Amino acid sequence: MGKPPQAQPTGPRQAQRPRPHHRGMPPRQGAPRASDPLPGLTDDLLTAFADGREEFTRREMPVGGLGPIFNNNSCASCHNQGGVGGGGVITVTRFGLSSAEGFDPLADLGGSLLQVRSIHPAAREIIPIDANVVARRQTTPLFGLGLIEAIADETILAGVFDGKPDGVQGKAALVTDVTTGEERVGHFGWKGQHATLLAFSADAYLNEMGITNRFFPEENAPNGRADVLATYDTVADPEDTTDPVTGKADIDHSADFMRLLAPLQPRTLNAAATAGKALFESVGCAVCHTPSMQTAVNDIAALSEKTVSLYSDLLLHDMGALGDGIVQGNAGPHDIKTPPLWGVRASAPYLHDGRAPNLDRAIRMHDGEAVAARDRYNALTPQQKQQLISFLNSL
Repeated sequence: MGKPPQAQPTGPRQAQRPRPHHRGMPPRQGAPRASDPLPGLTDDLLTAFADGREEFTRREMPVGGLGPIFNNNSCASCHNQGGVGGGGVITVTRFGLSSAEGFDPLADLGGSLLQVRSIHPAAREIIPIDANVVARRQTTPLFGLGLIEAIADETILAGVFDGKPDGVQGKAALVTDVTTGEERVGHFGWKGQHATLLAFSADAYLNEMGITNRFFPEENAPNGRADVLATYDTVADPEDTTDPVTGKADIDHSADFMRLLAPLQPRTLNAAATAGKALFESVGCAVCHTPSMQTAVNDIAALSEKTVSLYSDLLLHDMGALGDGIVQGNAGPHDIKTPPLWGVRASAPYLHDGRAPNLDRAIRMHDGEAVAARDRYNALTPQQKQQLISFLNSL
């Protein structure tokens, strides 16, 4: 089971990771490129970004707390498509039991997230025989997430009450933010399961790398087996502790990187993409893929009162047969949060499980609340379809 907390960050985890200072790091001239920081950051924030990027790319080791079960050994191992912080073709597996009584995540058997790797073969997890729902989820891109975090809950909730055509409704994911204990609107994850980047980071450190931290101080037991955990969990928990000098733990540095990471810059529209943008609106794609939202006032000037061209309403929608069967919070088995389309050109394959090799197939597979828009897309001429795809590839 869990070990007594470390009072000071002096264990082997901290010894393996001396953190250099990045003062004086010059901002890049011109528009941000993939993996660049947001423009207009102060020197202190550029330092925080550089420190965060280093933590994000650092490979964890068992001596520092990796495992005993995990999915990968660094954040960047999964988030690397199009640059550090991008999406990825790696999928994670979730499972559960669906019955007349509802959905059971089989938490006592290690669910709903399967960790596919372990520091010892005897600790490896398997999908329990009780599970009758098994779903894959692709790694999501992180570019521009600080801007999305800075969108106020009230702004997202306002989209629920807008009159929408084609029977589109949408609902906000409501979650308890583990970092504050407050009920918030979920901004991140396929089910909108995280409201803040610090919560997102803390969850990933535990569930993807097996690194316990101040918000998640207890290890996951392999398939719920406490005896196996006791045998192979050899590093005192929590493993990620706060540095008394900086006041930050590794989860904070990783959250800094995500918060200050610039979005991918859109391409200049050519004639085909310009025509495709109009089709995107007329077909009905923009009903859920809202072209832009506004951030609230923020202590960080680069995030304050900015127009965010994310192409998402950040709401959950019933996607019918496209749902993954997993229930998380108030997100039902058919619900998926509208994925932002900015940067979509760098995130193939598409849809939550990567089942669509290209954007045309992804649109054709839309279901549920998106049926009417999908059918209008299918009725376009081949030239018009290519124009709409050209527009998406400009984002």
